[in-house]
Amino acid sequence: MTARRLFGTDGVRGLANIEPMTALTALKIGMAAGRMFQRGEYRHTVVIGKDTRLSCYMLEQALTAGFTSVGMDVLLLGPLPTPAIAKLTRSMRADLGVMISASHNPFEDNGIKLFGPDGYKLSDETEMNIEALMGDGLEAALVPSKRLGRVRRLDDASGRYLEYVKSTFPSGRRLDGLKIVVDCANGAAYKVAPTVLWELGAEVVPMAVSPDGTNINAKCGATQPQALCEAVVTHGADIGIALDGDADRVVMCDEQGREIDGDQVLGLIGRTWADSGLLAGGGVVATVMSNLGLERYLEKRDLHLRRTQVGDRYVVETMRDQGYNLGGEQSGHVVLGNLSTTGDGLAAALQVLGTLVEEGGLASEVLHVFDPLPQVLKNVRFASRERAKAVMAEEFVTDAIAEAEARLHAAGRLLIRSSGTEPVIRVMAEGEDPAEVRAVVDGLCATLQARAN
Repeated sequence: MTARRLFGTDGVRGLANIEPMTALTALKIGMAAGRMFQRGEYRHTVVIGKDTRLSCYMLEQALTAGFTSVGMDVLLLGPLPTPAIAKLTRSMRADLGVMISASHNPFEDNGIKLFGPDGYKLSDETEMNIEALMGDGLEAALVPSKRLGRVRRLDDASGRYLEYVKSTFPSGRRLDGLKIVVDCANGAAYKVAPTVLWELGAEVVPMAVSPDGTNINAKCGATQPQALCEAVVTHGADIGIALDGDADRVVMCDEQGREIDGDQVLGLIGRTWADSGLLAGGGVVATVMSNLGLERYLEKRDLHLRRTQVGDRYVVETMRDQGYNLGGEQSGHVVLGNLSTTGDGLAAALQVLGTLVEEGGLASEVLHVFDPLPQVLKNVRFASRERAKAVMAEEFVTDAIAEAEARLHAAGRLLIRSSGTEPVIRVMAEGEDPAEVRAVVDGLCATLQARAN
């Protein structure tokens, strides 16, 4: 089977109104996916959610037209976090779920993520089959007029997700007495996240909750938590929570304004679940990007770290195949396998808050569970993803990578990869000597930058 061309590591993504993020391609995705997921004579249903990007309106209507043209009914859920779409796809007994979002990317980008009836992201094979259908056989999928799909809005979708997320918070506990700053990235969780925290008893200071279609992830959210860290100190808050544009990832900060990344969250939840007998698989699943400090911390507790390639979908696949119920990424995707089918930033934050309430200490004491090894990550941007992949294969570049690996010796790690969602090459190194790590990354970035054009 040929490699995927349209789908990347997290669905289809690109600049809005430029291929592949056009209304025409969205229409074809709707038609092809709708045709593939009709598996009986009953009325088939797809649920569609979105974040707050201006282009979501265009793509939502195009997808709706595609699905209805092949006979699928459509439920429009409005702006909701990605994990809400996964959850509602299952609870509504839908045949397919769609999230329109480019996650942490700027508003100019957008994306389309697809979920199967089980609430999990589609496999590579299924996505390739959808691509094949888009190139051939769409006209044959068009149904007669009397069989066209119907469209309706599910007005209480956000309320359903809100109640579900609250149910993931440890039973019998509340957040009374905690002052929490929550940065919603002007994205999909701008309503539900502050409401959940308030209903659980916290004093809430909301940030980035005024989306205008163009300010999603703009100097806010999980990928830019500086404003959150400053606000926590300014307001004298106990803790800060930053979600990204579709709220499937979370980054936090303590009362001193120090960042708490996904590795620390995985370490804390892993320890808590192991102590209470909830952790399955004897360890945690994470990607090659996770810090060696997390791996060493888990080893000291007789737990192990199972690494996968980058992408929460691959974390989930490993969790399902090998019997784990906790996994995630350093970037803040945290998958609670006994609670959800994909990363859920808000549910993960509630697990952390539950431990904070139970232990009764300061966030700076409870949430920093290990000392990370010095790690440097830089991106080199290219004109296209194709150019980035081509440069990675050049002999001069592969020789430079080999030299850098030898320079780090066995005391560190080097990871260079072409992004599956952006036209960039990511260069990451970690080791005992911070100066050496930075020098290695800077040198490789200079080598790549010289070939970026």
